[in-house]
Amino acid sequence: MRLLVLGGTRFVGRAVVETALDGGHQVTTVNRGVSGHPAAGADAVIADRTDKAALQAAIGAGEWDAVIDTWSGAPRVAADACDLLAGRTGHYGYVSSVSVYQWPIPVGTDESTPVVDADPDSDSNDDYAAAKRGSELAVLRAFGDRALLARAGLILGPYENVGRLPWWLRRIERGGRVLAPGDPAQPVQYIDARDLAAWLLAAAQQGTTGAFNAVGLPGGATMGELLTAAVTVTGSAVELTWVDQQVVLDAGIEPWTELPIWLPRGGEYEGMTTVNVTAAHAAGLTDRPIQDTVAATWAWLRAEGDPKPRNPPGVAPEKERQVLDNLPPR
Repeated sequence: MRLLVLGGTRFVGRAVVETALDGGHQVTTVNRGVSGHPAAGADAVIADRTDKAALQAAIGAGEWDAVIDTWSGAPRVAADACDLLAGRTGHYGYVSSVSVYQWPIPVGTDESTPVVDADPDSDSNDDYAAAKRGSELAVLRAFGDRALLARAGLILGPYENVGRLPWWLRRIERGGRVLAPGDPAQPVQYIDARDLAAWLLAAAQQGTTGAFNAVGLPGGATMGELLTAAVTVTGSAVELTWVDQQVVLDAGIEPWTELPIWLPRGGEYEGMTTVNVTAAHAAGLTDRPIQDTVAATWAWLRAEGDPKPRNPPGVAPEKERQVLDNLPPR
């Protein structure tokens, strides 16, 4: 394929570019050139896509078989790209999010679940769910049945600029007693960025379109498996201390942000680990073992250094230590 990737130097975009090049595709990337080096072999075009005129100048008269867009910002920016590309490509793959569903996400959410209200021409990025849904609407307006909406859930793997799995790896690398939240059997529903990338490319080649919950199978991994894998790859001398989820919550430690990836059982979070992915897996999406994802992320961290997320996740050491020190003797 002749492939245009809007982005391409970070996380899913980078995984898409590298997977496409490995598959022999001809790849053009458009990004600002500030968050990483373009992959060798790609035709890298530097432009700020938030400026429609600059994007138009960057893409010139180019035509592509498919476009992959990972935009996470104001819907108007996605709308501008779609307006420019609607007549130049046969397929538009947009990486969206299960966050577009109305909160709280029901247990077993499938693609028919009601979504949030949104405006495809909005310049606002204040509400992540509305911004992602607005971008979906912009893509659908321009491409209709030529659009693929990949509603990803938790994405992990190499190049993760959000910093969730990197935080756990660095915390375990430091050693000592580690606060492991809740139950080691608590499910983690995620997708490796490389598996998502491979599926996006296969969908573009096969003409797969529509909305899909693009995440791994429910129960495909657990917090215990993830943290044990992190201990294994780092080779660190740690003691994983599993602490009842109510103790963690009563201590004011926030799931997902202060203890990344982890969500407590029950309540409003339950739907986030039970998303129905039947359609995407029937369309060819596959999952790799959590041990592979953790090992590859650790190798990337050691080779390239830590990401610099806008809002770094992780609990403060003193807060973690206070919970551990207050546990009753075993």
